Amino acid sequence: MSDCECLRFTDKNFNQEVLQSDLPVFVDFWGSWCPPCKTVEPIMDELAKHFDGKVKVGKLNVDQNPATRSLFNISGAPTFILFKDGQALERIVGARSKKQLVLFIEKTLESQQPE
Repeated sequence: MSDCECLRFTDKNFNQEVLQSDLPVFVDFWGSWCPPCKTVEPIMDELAKHFDGKVKVGKLNVDQNPATRSLFNISGAPTFILFKDGQALERIVGARSKKQLVLFIEKTLESQQPE
């Protein structure tokens, strides 16, 4: 994998970087064996720039981090989960366009706003 703008999450740092984050966190659970995951990689960099300061964007390799993979019942890749305040809010499975992912993040966060 090439260097990316997005963060790298692991079993070791997931609790601190994702679950204890002050910002919402968008996580791409990916595998090196997964062709759709490779097509999404540059989009994750664009999302990291797009949401800079508003949402943390990162990736977690499901093969190298089995504890986190099983904790969130990840069975397909890529799986995207948006976390806020230590909770998994929503998930989608399968490659998506940047536009679809931006809409997913924005709609999910809007639904969390207090009335």
